[in-house]
Amino acid sequence: MTHLYCATGNPGKLREFQLAAGHAPVEIELVPGFGDLPPAVEDGATFEENAIKKALHYGRHVEGLLFADDSGLAVDALGGAPGVYSARYSGEGATDESNNALLLRNLQGIEDRRARFVCAIALVEGGRVRGVYHGSVEGRIIDTARGPHGFGYDPLFWYEPFGCTFGEASDARKFDVSHRGQALRAMLRELR
Repeated sequence: MTHLYCATGNPGKLREFQLAAGHAPVEIELVPGFGDLPPAVEDGATFEENAIKKALHYGRHVEGLLFADDSGLAVDALGGAPGVYSARYSGEGATDESNNALLLRNLQGIEDRRARFVCAIALVEGGRVRGVYHGSVEGRIIDTARGPHGFGYDPLFWYEPFGCTFGEASDARKFDVSHRGQALRAMLRELR
């Protein structure tokens, strides 16, 4: 069985990664003492740059394989925003609710609501990057949050093939098609 450390402070992401691993012979756990470690500086211009920075930063604190992701929402009409700032879109102390409210304010009066979730996962071992894996899923932003599932922008992200938002879809169903699911499965295929 392959053992992987995951560098995230987001319990929703960790749960999704563990769910995505499914029946693969892999164990995913949080970096021990993650909350006590100094945070990685996420000043990259792309999801890939930030994923690599985080993986290298936290990889120094474990033996073996570690992965970190950077992911977020890119809205066409907003020039790709919130992009790498997705988690902190509404400023310091941002919450899912404040980020969603700002997104809806910024989209007022805009008809083209095409958007995509994007994910980059960097895998490191012994201070070296072993690979970077990508995923994305297309959708659109609706005006009112719907659904109790997921986190972040999920309640606003309408996924046409499901006929509902990611917030209305079960975690397992969402992860079958999600940006994080795609990137994680690509990484796991390479580790076989």
